[in-house]
Amino acid sequence: MRRILEHEPDLEVVAEAPDGRTALALARQHRPDVALVDVRMPGMDGIALTRELVAPAPDSGADPLRVVVVTTFDLDEYLYPALRNGASGFLLKRSGPALLVAAVRAAVAGDSLISPEVTVRLLSHVTGRPRRGDRRPGPDEPLTDREEEIAGRVAEGLTNADIAAELFISPGTVKTHVASIQRKLGVRNRVGIAVRAWESGLVHRPPSAG
Repeated sequence: MRRILEHEPDLEVVAEAPDGRTALALARQHRPDVALVDVRMPGMDGIALTRELVAPAPDSGADPLRVVVVTTFDLDEYLYPALRNGASGFLLKRSGPALLVAAVRAAVAGDSLISPEVTVRLLSHVTGRPRRGDRRPGPDEPLTDREEEIAGRVAEGLTNADIAAELFISPGTVKTHVASIQRKLGVRNRVGIAVRAWESGLVHRPPSAG
């Protein structure tokens, strides 16, 4: 992965680690924009590492890191907890160089990129396709109709620009709604919105592959 990323003029790899504890120490030292985390690592697994990385750094005003989880497995029981603990996205190692680079750039931009085939299998496996009368309770402050529309489209894999085009509103308006949705749902990022949207039955089509 390092070789792939170093071929991109706008990306720089600042550190590599052989295990989770070393990765945590290096991340706190270098404060990269994005950390690529393997689900299975010695010392500290990817779930625990993700939880530590997305938390505010001790004795520091620095922003939490953005984490992209990578895995060899199409369906791994560790991925869903990783998302729950704040990962910005996940992808398969075999997804190819272009998707890896896109995932890093998306995380830097505060967006997310998830391997579409993994999203469908993982979320369907863990949450099931909810029935209309079998939904998780909503947030204390309900989403507006517009926010529900946008949350569903985030879960389908659409970007802010895609959503804006579909709903005939500006990308800035979408961004404002996304921030409000995150606050109401108590999630850290777009992946959290996606998980809650799947659980609540707001998703009616598979995530976009493009």
